[in-house]
Amino acid sequence: MRIPRIFIDTDLSENTTLALPDTSFQHLCKVLRLKSDHPLRVFNGKGGQYNASLCDVEKRSASIRITDFEALENESPIQVTIGQTLSRGERMDYAVQKAVEAGVYAIQPLFSERCEVKLQDSRAEKRLQHWQQVAISAAEQCGRGVVPIVHSPIELSEWVTKCKDMLKLTLHHHSAKPIRHFEQPSNNQICLLIGPEGGLSENEVQLAEKSGFSAITLGPRVLRTETAPVVALSVINTLWGDI
Repeated sequence: MRIPRIFIDTDLSENTTLALPDTSFQHLCKVLRLKSDHPLRVFNGKGGQYNASLCDVEKRSASIRITDFEALENESPIQVTIGQTLSRGERMDYAVQKAVEAGVYAIQPLFSERCEVKLQDSRAEKRLQHWQQVAISAAEQCGRGVVPIVHSPIELSEWVTKCKDMLKLTLHHHSAKPIRHFEQPSNNQICLLIGPEGGLSENEVQLAEKSGFSAITLGPRVLRTETAPVVALSVINTLWGDI
């Protein structure tokens, strides 16, 4: 039997009953056509998950009965915050989704010199909400109990100066230094800067270097901006994490 896993943005506790949010009701009861007593797993992004079941299923509403808490031990021991330069449409969605699946700790969208995405305040807020929902859906799918935060977009030049007390790396295909030449950071924290579709400018690479970032390569092939975080996280977790 398939046991759906859903995110609910509220406090959860054992042996309680709560109303099912409308979006979850539509998915579970209208799309999947689940009935009362069907088992579920629910989580709120704060770690772990709860076993639960559907109850009181009506035409327009339903509830869930939460039973016991289940601890999860599937967060990467390496906390990687990715500075992901904005890309168009589905490419950014893909980068966020796959980074969450690969174990990212947090994502910081960035504007850069060659970034073609321009966001006004109102549109930026909508895109941020959309990316956070992509992260939630990815966490639901891959079984994580923690949902990585997608921060509000800022300028690359501002972000590189904010990264403190961690290993700071820039993906730059002209670099001849592979990531395996670096030692695992003692505090297991990494900032990883990823450029846009046209790559980082030389000025930006130099700015990052002045802020303590080291340019690295992941091999002899040039990766797309949305592919880079997946490959980088896989390599990092293979070297120092849980792969």
